[in-house]
Amino acid sequence: MYSQIYLVDDEEIVNFIHRVSLKELGVDDKAINFTNPEKALDHVRYRIATTEPILILLDIHMPEMTGFEFLEFMVLEDFSTNIDVAIVTSSVSEADKALAKEFSQFVKGFVSKPINADQMRELIGESVSNKFFL
Repeated sequence: MYSQIYLVDDEEIVNFIHRVSLKELGVDDKAINFTNPEKALDHVRYRIATTEPILILLDIHMPEMTGFEFLEFMVLEDFSTNIDVAIVTSSVSEADKALAKEFSQFVKGFVSKPINADQMRELIGESVSNKFFL
């Protein structure tokens, strides 16, 4: 189970919907919402020393910083591999899926948003399920 779940999407309503799904599962107390990916990245940097597993639900198309730029910083700064990232997007682009594979040390999935409660249950299980993934 994840110790922290980051909801990173520039649309507050998407984060709200995901938080409702987490509440249905009784784990919304582990969630932190960010509409600014730079602030989310700073927060993850602060947590980098922890060995507890972390899940980041990451949108890829955001104005301040794309999800792929977020992932590039994770790689450049040698973030811990105890961080799982699920790309949560409205994109159906094969190019986006291919690019996500370049970050396979972190990216464990590519799912359409918004995530419903059943999909969220799969994502927050003991480990991220391969059901959704690349």
